[in-house]
Amino acid sequence: MEKAESKKLIFRGNEYPCCPSLTMGVIGGKWKTVILYHLMNKTLRYNELRKEMPTVTERTLSLQLKALEEDGLIKRKEYTTKPPLKVEYSLTEFGKTLIPLIRSIAEWGDYVVQKFSDQSCK
Repeated sequence: MEKAESKKLIFRGNEYPCCPSLTMGVIGGKWKTVILYHLMNKTLRYNELRKEMPTVTERTLSLQLKALEEDGLIKRKEYTTKPPLKVEYSLTEFGKTLIPLIRSIAEWGDYVVQKFSDQSCK
């Protein structure tokens, strides 16, 4: 009897064993989803993102922004016509497909806090 080959998913050169693994590979980790959450409704400059996430280090934020950009979820727009250099981040059309998922994650977090804690996420 032949063994059925498992379906492997390839995205941006990375191999994933299943769809949830791919999703978590792209948006998983402590900061990616938070960055996407803050970019859902508006374009933000780097320092504005830092203010929204005061506990993230500059290095981590830079690395996570780069990873999200490489995966095509956010776009980085540089304005170099006059100093100082201005950089803005926003969701790409592909990144916007994650909005329902990010909203669901945020709603679930709020539900957990309301039902099992004394604090609120809002």
